[in-house]
Parts: sequence; structure tokens; C-alpha cells
Amino acid sequence: MLLTLPVRSHLRSGKLIIVEYAERLSVPLRWWAQGAMLLVSLFLVLAVVDALSGAAIGGIVLGAGVLLAGALVQFGSARIEVVDGELRAGRAHIPLALLGEATALDPEAARRAAGVEADARAYLLLRPYLKRAVKVQIDDPADPTPYWLLATRHPQRLAHVLSSVSEPTGGQ
Repeated sequence: MLLTLPVRSHLRSGKLIIVEYAERLSVPLRWWAQGAMLLVSLFLVLAVVDALSGAAIGGIVLGAGVLLAGALVQFGSARIEVVDGELRAGRAHIPLALLGEATALDPEAARRAAGVEADARAYLLLRPYLKRAVKVQIDDPADPTPYWLLATRHPQRLAHVLSSVSEPTGGQ
């Protein structure tokens, strides 16, 4: 059996909070490099136009760079956490007691689960640069959502953490 230690712990309102799993779905470095190349291209296009001064070109490229950086940071700000008795994925959260089986999916299975096998009622937290995912069944009769499909860089670890924290303790 794989031993999983808490990622970190901290105090919140005098209560010790143990974080079992935490991952930020940040955009890959190549997206930042491609964004920089886009800004260089924009600069070169604008430099050809004689009607614009150097300050105007610099201002346009700087403004585009700020917008691009903001978009990349925002898109990559989604988090997946198992903390304080909840699974938190993006803006959604659900108590661990309402979770069923968690299954790690390889790239092909994740593609099918998000495509031809998808259920329109499912909660999806997907990113195009993350090919693997975890499918978490929801065992809440009051919730019409059958499962959550979460893109992750560490599907095996997330599935293991979800399975271990949602299992009943021995001796009961």
C-alpha cells in the first residue's frame, strides 16, 4: 500500500487544517514562450507602420503583454485540493463523504470520458494542456451530477488520495 503524507498543514481560526492533496493547474512554460513570440511579432508588425511613434508601439505591445499575462495567469489559476474533508476543484467543492470511486485515466481514456462517453450533467475541470484526468463518481442522491472529471498532472496520486480518505476506517 502506498503511504501518502499530507502536503501541508496550517492553522485556520485556531483549527489545524491538513491538506491531503494540492495542485495548481498552471499553464505550461511553452505557452509563456509562445506568448512572448506573439508580442515580438506584434512589435515587428507595428514597427513597419511609419505612422506610429516608438512610444506608441511600446505602449501597445506593453498593453498587449499585460493582457496576455493576465489571461495566462487566470486560466492557470484553477486548483484541485483535498482539504478539510472536502474535494475542491476550481470553484466547486463537495464533501469527501459523498464521493464514490476515483479512477485515474490515461490520455486516451480521459479523451473518451470528456468526449464521446461524456455525460452532460458531469462537472468538468479540464485544461487542453493536461491530457490525463481522474473520474470521481458522486454518491449523492440529491445531486444530479453523476461524476467529476478533473484534469491533473498526477492522476494516480489524486485517485489514491481520494480513495484513501473516502474509505471507512477499519474496525467499524
